Amino acid sequence: MLFRRSKSEEDAATAPTPEKGPGAKGRPTPSRKEAEAAARARAKASLSTGRGRATSGGAKIKGQQPTTRQVREAMRTGDERFLPPRDQGPVKRFIRNWIDSRISISEFMLPLLIMIMLLSYSGNSRLMQFGTTLWTVTIVFVLMDVLFLLWRLRRALRNEFPDESMKGTTFYAIMRLIQLRWLRLPKPQVKVGGAPKQPKQK
Repeated sequence: MLFRRSKSEEDAATAPTPEKGPGAKGRPTPSRKEAEAAARARAKASLSTGRGRATSGGAKIKGQQPTTRQVREAMRTGDERFLPPRDQGPVKRFIRNWIDSRISISEFMLPLLIMIMLLSYSGNSRLMQFGTTLWTVTIVFVLMDVLFLLWRLRRALRNEFPDESMKGTTFYAIMRLIQLRWLRLPKPQVKVGGAPKQPKQK
């Protein structure tokens, strides 16, 4: 018959159409070489992003650090914002002001030791004997002066800061006591005889 389809056409019409799986996307599966190239591109992009974030974070941290000029100026003016951590805080400031407001024997220990050393190398027996005696007297007086001032300082600290930790304050005070006034850092903010003042809280 004219309208009768051939057997091959019927088979083609009735042949089942292959179903697309859930992961099929209508495009050919990439080759192994293409997949490796795509993976390398993704890794490179991720590395670039991580470096950019690290650089940005490093710039922020660097921007928060005080400059050398700011630290030097803080050592001169006592500006708490840019002082080294060892000198920050109301307790350390009180110690500095308390020590700087008085003259003590301890601060002259360094020049006395230099004088004693020169006497000991003079070659003169009398001067050497005098240097030995001066050495003994210096050590005794400096030790007594330091102990007495530390006792008074601890009392003042307990009255001013009863709830604050006093850890490290003894060593901090001794190191400032035995330095000449004009060599102390941060620079003294009170005159000799001036009462130490606790900085106002902002």
